[in-house]
Amino acid sequence: MTTSSHLNDPLPPLSVSGRDIALRAELAKRGTTDALVVFDLNNIRWLTGFTGSAGTLIVRNDEMVLVTDGRYGEQARFQLATSGAAARVHEGRSAASLREGIEQSLASASQVAVDPNEVTQAQFDTLRTQTTAQLVPTVGVVQHLRRRKTAAEIARMRRAAACTDAALAECVEMMKHRPTERDVRDELEYRMRRHGADGPSYDTIVATGPNGARPHHRPTSAVIESGHSVVIDVGALVDGYHSDMTRTYLIGEVEPALRHMHDVVRESQLAGLAAVRAGITAGEVDKVCRDIIAEAGMSDLFIHSTGHGVGLQIHEQPWVRTAMSEPLQTDEVVTVEPGVYREGLGGVRIEDLVVVTESGCNILTESDKDISCLQLAPTN
Repeated sequence: MTTSSHLNDPLPPLSVSGRDIALRAELAKRGTTDALVVFDLNNIRWLTGFTGSAGTLIVRNDEMVLVTDGRYGEQARFQLATSGAAARVHEGRSAASLREGIEQSLASASQVAVDPNEVTQAQFDTLRTQTTAQLVPTVGVVQHLRRRKTAAEIARMRRAAACTDAALAECVEMMKHRPTERDVRDELEYRMRRHGADGPSYDTIVATGPNGARPHHRPTSAVIESGHSVVIDVGALVDGYHSDMTRTYLIGEVEPALRHMHDVVRESQLAGLAAVRAGITAGEVDKVCRDIIAEAGMSDLFIHSTGHGVGLQIHEQPWVRTAMSEPLQTDEVVTVEPGVYREGLGGVRIEDLVVVTESGCNILTESDKDISCLQLAPTN
């Protein structure tokens, strides 16, 4: 295993300055509205730096207003001031006060944009009682702006990847001693935190033997045995930003079919990495990976997309899958993760997290992929 050199890299400060300007410009491209109401907490964080668990952001042409309750008033004022957000806080210490903050912010609006993908029916119905403005469905405007990452965002994702690399390097040895899937998961998550992560990015996947045929298997008491493939899909969270990586290990003497699956997936994944660059479409990257697996006669075993964007969410734009025609852009962070899964035998998936550049990509996940079979330790 390669132990990452990025665990001690300093993290530059995150600034959200200017994001409100970019948002208003994007809204103007999509049509005339007087305000956007943002309910999604990840979008609110990206626009303001606020990390609380309750809040509504109103983005008007002249200002942004964050409406939150008394638990978060002081936190919101501090975070907005330190992040460079051009916004003010309306702290509501009662339901009436919270309602008043939203109503006042929308009082002069005639058209208000709302993303239907981030609002519940109850929130939408309540909003209709808080404004006389026409509510205009506006899909994905903030998510689209979030696609390209700043250097500070990439630094956090690089650190998260480094925590994952270091933890995985320390856990390879334990797989030689017949642990359970849960044992490996628990040790990985503990060691990621020891290396500085705030926690796991998602529910860590450890899938041994036939369980590996389920791409999103949840770890059980199944024991890692000779002849198994072991799929480990693991990521860390650092200051709100995620990493994502998968490696597949072969234990002892495995069936030739498993070795062949690993070879094909590794070839596919390396070809996908080589294809990533600014200007290529996400669909073309997917096709590169998928064609190699199809040539090996395993097209029906590749049952998911090739990848996805990563950032404040573990799955976000852009989507690296069939027929996605929008070109990749510099500083987008995406996964490349082809896999094949054979019921009753197991699965193989190999995944890296990469930053798109003009001429290719920078790989954030450094753990080795070309791994010989691990031999189980002898029993007494």
